[in-house]
Amino acid sequence: MQLSANGLSIEVDDQGPPGGPPILLIMGLGMQLTAWPEPLVQGLVAQGFRVVRIDNRDAGLSQGFDASGTPNLAWAALRYFLHLPVPAAYRLADMAGDCVGVLDALGIDRAHICGASMGGMIAQHIAASWPDRVSRLTLMMTSSGARRLPQPSMTLRAAMLEQRAGAAHGVDAEVARLAHLFTLIGSPDYRPDPEELKARLTDSVRRAWRPSGVARQLVAIIADGDRTPLLSRISAPTHIVHGAADPLVPVAAAHDLRAKIAGSTLEIIDGMGHDLPAQLLPRLAATIGREPIDH
Repeated sequence: MQLSANGLSIEVDDQGPPGGPPILLIMGLGMQLTAWPEPLVQGLVAQGFRVVRIDNRDAGLSQGFDASGTPNLAWAALRYFLHLPVPAAYRLADMAGDCVGVLDALGIDRAHICGASMGGMIAQHIAASWPDRVSRLTLMMTSSGARRLPQPSMTLRAAMLEQRAGAAHGVDAEVARLAHLFTLIGSPDYRPDPEELKARLTDSVRRAWRPSGVARQLVAIIADGDRTPLLSRISAPTHIVHGAADPLVPVAAAHDLRAKIAGSTLEIIDGMGHDLPAQLLPRLAATIGREPIDH
């Protein structure tokens, strides 16, 4: 369904008992709400949770910002490396405001906020700026954005930055590009069936294909910089989940978050990369649904 949130039209999926403890799931760069696998959602619903998934602005079926144009990613990256301000169509803080607007529209006062990758960055903003709206916080495969943290390889950066805007490339070409990217960032110990991955990506591209939105979201991440000053303001019980084999956000980022968020707990999963493999969904549903346990 479409809701009006923070002045925008946001696509929302709302499952589970209306009176159950609410969990808001926020996905990463360019990803749609469907990237939260249905078995994971049902695993949480089975525990009695009300599970809310959203398409972030500029992704999926939510309102876009095409009028802002497609940014020059190389120029934005250069300004970042030169410690210059990075102009952006919107900020991660704006996207956090969208999430709070969704809670408002659904009549939810407080929720467990769970964000993956860029979604975890947005979740940091929510927990720091709207602490009264956050009952718990789960940060998955994400980072504080501190400059000293290890970065992905140049090969992986090139794959992330590659843009194939324009319908002339077609669905098959985009699916092939995404399958290559997911192979690079995925869990080495939990590889998906290639045909299942292709079918899932095909469904995703046919639902919405917005490469310019991906570029604008990426610039929003670049412009956000180091969120370390925000982390001391997070008071919600926080659990950090990260793959030991994550090539996109190396695991040092998880230890960095653990050190900077008071009272947080950390769970490192061996063999997991930067994805949500089917083999780990029961564990992840249990992890998100239970009280954080120190590891």
